[in-house]
Amino acid sequence: MRRRDYLAAAAAVGAVGVAGCGGGVETRALRSTPPALKNRPEGVYHPTHVDGMEPVGTTETGDYAVALTYTYPHRFWRVDAATESVADAARESPDGTDVHLMALAWDPETGRTLPESGLSLEIARDGATVEEGVVYNMLSPQMGFHYGANFALDGDGTYDVRVTVGGTTVRRTGAYRGRFGDPATVTVPFEYAADARDEIPVERTPDRAGERTAPDRMEMSVPLGVAPEPAALPGEHRGTAASGDAELVVVTTETPPAGVDGEGSYSYLAVSARTPYNRLLLPRMTLAATLRRDGTTVFDGELVRTFDDRLDYHYGAVVGSPSAGDELTVRVRTAPQVDRHEGYETAFLSMPDASLTLSF
Repeated sequence: MRRRDYLAAAAAVGAVGVAGCGGGVETRALRSTPPALKNRPEGVYHPTHVDGMEPVGTTETGDYAVALTYTYPHRFWRVDAATESVADAARESPDGTDVHLMALAWDPETGRTLPESGLSLEIARDGATVEEGVVYNMLSPQMGFHYGANFALDGDGTYDVRVTVGGTTVRRTGAYRGRFGDPATVTVPFEYAADARDEIPVERTPDRAGERTAPDRMEMSVPLGVAPEPAALPGEHRGTAASGDAELVVVTTETPPAGVDGEGSYSYLAVSARTPYNRLLLPRMTLAATLRRDGTTVFDGELVRTFDDRLDYHYGAVVGSPSAGDELTVRVRTAPQVDRHEGYETAFLSMPDASLTLSF
């Protein structure tokens, strides 16, 4: 999609329902949230329920397009570099809050979701601030990477939500050089009524809860952080490795993206990390790689987090020209530093080395 398409979609956007609903759809007014599963798999699993969401509004400013949506208050799990299991993560309770606000930020020219940008919200009513704070980087099985948090409001009425998108420090290459470095702020009006919130559809999934699968992605008129199909990436697909539940798609290009040093016989190696089932981008990891040929190391170093208009968000480095039979090992030094919605809180935490033989 291009800029004009997003503006048209924003004007016509309606309620975002529960993707893949088959029966068992209710509203929150009729039931309470099911308790979290006691014996969760150590990986991606189907949650106990799937909430729909309602759009608040979509707008643009400078380099950014921003969409704001809301749903019922959510439990979610905080993740940091020291977390090795869900038992180590702090769970955020929805108690005392009214809504879970979610924001998406993307490039309106290419439709690619902006990674790793700080984002904050200020909620005001009649000019007075009701709530404000930095919003968490989050990962949801239905929505992928977004920014979200639970907020308490001051009853039904009209609110102004001031959304500030911070500039990203991720390396930008290709057409993204020089972009997304400066912050920007937009204001989105929010007409809130508790009765309308309580009509958002919810699907209870007791028959699937805990299964090693995921609910379908949300059907939305704004872009989600979906990783490209391997065949859609530029260059050559050299294979896919696995670390935990993460899928690591490896591609090489004959030359590095514009903005990355490397000339002559140097190629570029990119790893696109994504979730199983829904192909959602996995951001905020620290990756390193070793490339060996006939027992000799030809590259050993960091894969830099990079945002490119063709390769999308990926982890990449300049390497010598790869050859058939080269052995690549990818090491996850830090798991994705994003908080998790239910279904992902036990996944992408313990991530062993991943290896593959490059195919040509």
